[in-house]
Amino acid sequence: MSATHDGAQWDYKGKSALVVGGTSGIGLAIAKRLLEAGAKVAVAARRADELEAFTAGGGDAAIGVETDITDSVQVARMVDRTVDAFGKLDVAFNVAGIFRRGPIVSLTEEDWDAVHATNLRAAFVCLKHQAVQMIKQGNGGAIVNVTSVSAHIPGKGAAVYTSAKAGLDMLTRNAALELAEHRIRVNALAPGLVETPAVELVLTTPAILKAYKDRIPLDRPANVAEMTGPALFLGSDEASYITGATLVADGGWSQTGYPDPRSFA
Repeated sequence: MSATHDGAQWDYKGKSALVVGGTSGIGLAIAKRLLEAGAKVAVAARRADELEAFTAGGGDAAIGVETDITDSVQVARMVDRTVDAFGKLDVAFNVAGIFRRGPIVSLTEEDWDAVHATNLRAAFVCLKHQAVQMIKQGNGGAIVNVTSVSAHIPGKGAAVYTSAKAGLDMLTRNAALELAEHRIRVNALAPGLVETPAVELVLTTPAILKAYKDRIPLDRPANVAEMTGPALFLGSDEASYITGATLVADGGWSQTGYPDPRSFA
C-alpha cells in the first residue's frame, strides 16, 4: 500500500518557501505540506485559476505568482513577489517540468528545445535568481531541484527528457559547490513513477502499467505524498550537512531500468 503522512514531521515555522510548478502533482503536494509544516508559501505557475485554487485556503500564509518560467524577467519578478509578501526567501523547490518522447531519429528540434527550455534552462534561471536573493539576505538557504530517476537511466524514446534531467542533476551539483560558501545548500530529489496527471497514460493502460511495475522492485507507483517527505527533508534544517546530493525515491526502479516500449506497443 502507498504511504500517507500526518504533516507533522518537519518544522518549517518561520520559514518562507517558494514552490515553482506548485499547482499540480508533486509540486502541489509539496506546497500543501509546507503549509501544514508552518511555512509561508509562494507558489508559481502559469495558470491563474490553479493559483487561486491553491491560495484560497491558505490565508495570509499562501500567495500565487503567475509566472512563465521560460521568461527570465518573470522569474526575477517571481522571487521579488515572494520577498515582498514574506520578507525573505529561505527555501525553494523547483518542480516544474514537461515531458515529450520520441526516438532520436524522429525527434524534432522543436521538441528538444521545448523540453530543455523548461526542464533545464528555466530551472537554471530559477535557481540563479533564488540564489542571488539568498546571498543578498546573508543567512544561507536551501534549494531543492526535482529531477527524475530518468537522469540516471536511459529509456528508448525518452532521450530529450533524460538528457534534460541529467543536465539538471549536474547543475545541482555545480550549484552546491559554488554556493556552499554562502551557506546555501542545493540538492535534488529524483522521483520514479509517481501518480500524477503527467503519467496518466501509463497509469490507465494496464499493459503499460504492468510493464513498469515489473521493473519496480516495490511493484507499484508512488503517490505524491511519498515525495513530500524526501523533499521537505532536503529543504529542512535536519539536512543541514547535505548538499550536492540526489535523493532517489523510485521504489528501486533505477536498479532495473526502463521497460522496453516494444513490449506494450
